[in-house]
Amino acid sequence: MRVVWQLLAAVAVAAIGGQAVTAVRANPWLTFAVGLSAAWFAVLVYGWVVRRTERRPSTEVAREGAASGITRGALIGLGLFGTVIVNIFFLGYYEVHGRGSVSTAVGLIGFMAAAAVTEEVLYRGVLFRIIEERLGTWISMALTGVLFGLSHLLNPDASLWGAIAVTLEAGGMFAAAFAATRSLWLPIGLHFGWNFAASGIFSTVVSGNGDNQGLLDASMSGPALVTGGDFGPEGSLYAVVFCVLMTIGFIWLARRRGTIVPRRPRAERIAAASTLSR
Repeated sequence: MRVVWQLLAAVAVAAIGGQAVTAVRANPWLTFAVGLSAAWFAVLVYGWVVRRTERRPSTEVAREGAASGITRGALIGLGLFGTVIVNIFFLGYYEVHGRGSVSTAVGLIGFMAAAAVTEEVLYRGVLFRIIEERLGTWISMALTGVLFGLSHLLNPDASLWGAIAVTLEAGGMFAAAFAATRSLWLPIGLHFGWNFAASGIFSTVVSGNGDNQGLLDASMSGPALVTGGDFGPEGSLYAVVFCVLMTIGFIWLARRRGTIVPRRPRAERIAAASTLSR
């Protein structure tokens, strides 16, 4: 039942937050305020439902280390996406025409913060963590990565390749970041930094969602395997390669710290399920 309650809480918060942010999207300053409030509320609800259903402190969203974890993650995300754009730029497929809009970029901070937090709470905080307890880190990373990628097929200009790319780059990288730190703060910061760099700085399409005007007035055109096409740079081979390399780095760190969870023997899983049912 803890899975049910935690999923219901995460989905409800994501739906409410998404509707609230969408309702004020025309006003960047309201989007900023509502988006940050939705992100904060999602963390509060997640911490509360975990404490109630698992009877333990919700250490993965502990206040201690929150600022440093989010900051480190955001810087990594910004750097990763910036590296992708630099490579596309030197090939002549990304062109900057001038300055964009500061106010719109501010609004995108709130919008992307809400998206990053609600998605990380759902996919890494609930699904990855609970599946990992039974099936181990590797299987959980694969399963939740595929689910995360498939969820992007719902976006306006989605494509099968885009979903596969997100599975390989983001689904694995965010889960590995959580496995290495046992905290949601680093993957939240990483997720936000990547999405905000894409939309709020470089003004590109994000996972098939276009019309993002950030700090730069820019355009992109060229081969889909390089630029990502209508799906955006997340569909670029550069993004896949760089993010897979970062995933390997997080996995190495997790192995070094001994935080990789092995798959539990079948008899142990049955015994645990029997105990929980009582």
